[in-house]
Order: sequence, then C-alpha cells, then structure tokens
Amino acid sequence: MIEKHIDGVSFFQFPKLTGLADVRHGIFTRNAGESIGVYRSLNVSFGVGDESRNVKQNRRIISRCIGGGDLVFIDQVHGTRVLTFNNESEVGNAVAADDFSQDSHAYIKHGKNGDNASGSSDNLVGDAMVTNVRGKFLAMQVADCQSVLMYEPVRQVIANVHAGWRGSIKNIVGRTIKTMERKFGCCSRNIVAGISPSLGSCCAQFVNYQKEIPAMYWKYKDDRDHFDFWSISRDQLCDAGVLIENIDVSQVCTKCDTGNFFSFRGEKNTGRFASVIGLA
Repeated sequence: MIEKHIDGVSFFQFPKLTGLADVRHGIFTRNAGESIGVYRSLNVSFGVGDESRNVKQNRRIISRCIGGGDLVFIDQVHGTRVLTFNNESEVGNAVAADDFSQDSHAYIKHGKNGDNASGSSDNLVGDAMVTNVRGKFLAMQVADCQSVLMYEPVRQVIANVHAGWRGSIKNIVGRTIKTMERKFGCCSRNIVAGISPSLGSCCAQFVNYQKEIPAMYWKYKDDRDHFDFWSISRDQLCDAGVLIENIDVSQVCTKCDTGNFFSFRGEKNTGRFASVIGLA
C-alpha cells in the first residue's frame, strides 16, 4: 500500500486504484483524531462507547481529507444486504437472499456532508454499498474485518464491502459483484479491487471452526486452526470474474499493528477505523 498524509492525517491507498482517474479512496489509520483513551484517536463509530462529539469531528476530518462530498456510513450487521445508490438518489436494498429478484427500496434525505460526516445515514442497515453517483463517498468502519474496495472504470461504479468472517462465509463479496453487474451493467473483468488491513492468518484462529465455518472453507485453514480470509476474499473476487492482476491485498494484520489500526481481537474495547471510496 501507499502511505499518504494530508494535514497530519495518515491514510493508505492501493496502488492499482491510485493510478485510476475519477476515483478517490483511503484506508485511514487510527491516528490524528479527537478521541481519547481506548478510542485513540480517529474512531469513526458511534456504537462503541466513544463520545459522540469526537466521532462527529473525526468523520469531518476524514471528509476534509477526501475533498468533501457526501460521506455515507451505514449500520453494519455482518449480513449480506447490499445498498445501491443511483443517480436518482434512490437507495435500493439488494436483500440478503439467493433470489436476487427480491428487491426492496427505500429513500433517504441527502444532506451536505460537512454534516453527513456526522453520520446521518447510519440508520441504513447493510454490509455493502454500490453507487455511480459522483461526490458520494462510501465508508466502512472496521477493526479486524475487511473492507473490500471495488471500482469498475468503464461503467464508473464503485463499491465498498464490509466482510467480517460471517460475511465472508456467505460470500458478500460475490453478492456485491452480482449487484454491480445486474443493477449497473458492470463487467467483472473490468473491476479493480483492494482488500484492506484486517485480521491476518497469523491471528485469525477459530478453535470452534467446525461449528462456525462451512467445510468448503476448511482448505484455507492451517494446522493451528488459523484461517486465511485474505485468500478467501481474493478467490471470491476471482470466482466472480475479477482478474487476479486487478486485485491488491494489503497483507497488513490489524491485530499485529494496533499502533496504526484498531483491532477487536487485539484490544476488545476499542474504536473503528474508516475505509472510504468515492467518485470525484
């Protein structure tokens, strides 16, 4: 990954996405924010016990770093619902079901994100977002889970996927690509993707894996019951048609690097860092 700094705020970018016009993205570290104590310091989650005013200010800091625009956070629930934002300001919920014809729709008011940065969209529930709207920056809040960023440059469509282990075994990555294809006419071979810092195989131990993880994923396990979820996501991207040469994997373990990233497994009571992508 490529490290960048704006006004003292550090964030990382994927080489393959950085070279593309019209898309902005960043994996923000936990540093240079307003929060204190276990939430030190760029925590973007309202749901972990941090002071609301600090979270709002932290989100504003991130919004400034990406050049303003509509910073969209959602209520992440470790499911498979994909939210789509199109140019008519409609939000379509690709329901967590195998039958992708079962769609529901909802509408939200979109404010200026000097104060959408304070989280006015968190009432939307899902674990992936897709849009073709310029100036709308899709943000995930993570601490060991993956954020998988995607961009289809021909159709000018972006996606941000929250993939914890529960979402991974349900293939939320593949479901999101299917939504990009069906709703936006994307071609998976054109998609460029990046897998964020997250729990590495060095630390992803599942002692109860036989109850928690389907047998089809046991091939990603080592002899210590550690799972390689980076490879799972990479293979799910490839299985959906993404070219392996278009995939960046950060290979940074959040539990091993709590100086830069929040880690639930490493710290338990802690904050969440932001992973953001948008069309400029």
